[in-house]
Amino acid sequence: MRRLLHTLRLPVCSLLLFFGGSISTGQAQGKYMTQKGTVSFFSSSILEDIEAHTEQAAALVDLQTQQIAFSIPIKSFQFKRTLMQEHFNENYMESDRFPKSTFKGKVLDLDADALAKGQSQRVSVEGDLTIHGVTKHMTVTGALEQQKGVLMVNAYFSVAPADYGIEIPLLVRENIAKIVGVKVVLSCDAVSQLTAK
Repeated sequence: MRRLLHTLRLPVCSLLLFFGGSISTGQAQGKYMTQKGTVSFFSSSILEDIEAHTEQAAALVDLQTQQIAFSIPIKSFQFKRTLMQEHFNENYMESDRFPKSTFKGKVLDLDADALAKGQSQRVSVEGDLTIHGVTKHMTVTGALEQQKGVLMVNAYFSVAPADYGIEIPLLVRENIAKIVGVKVVLSCDAVSQLTAK
């Protein structure tokens, strides 16, 4: 148990701060988290489609307060081509300067009773997305579902790199999509189950 808590501590500490403090097992009812959430993005362009994914998104969901937060290390995104990955980190995202992207928000229309019965819930989440050091308020639609004690979170939304101060070089600007589609898939375990192991 000590080893698990040590492993969880670093990536999840920033998420816990979003919720105003630490979680004890007595408070953990209704709280779910993961360190292995999947986030991918895709954009289609004339020159080449751009696609990447990571399985290192740390997320925390509190069904009682209806808060949700996640954090993604930018350098964890994997591309098919190494050169594309280098350009993404060095030229566009400036990953050394802005090492992570975060989201902190609240579920607006959760039906907790239906969710507890295993019904998939279409929800809206309103919150702040920070990318490249720029924070924008947004509303995202998605789905929540409980399966055998695991909370499944799915969302798809669009992001305009220009809104986050990500500059595209003039030479390739007309050949790169102005909008990027982002997909989030989280499989979160109950916090009480994690701390009991």
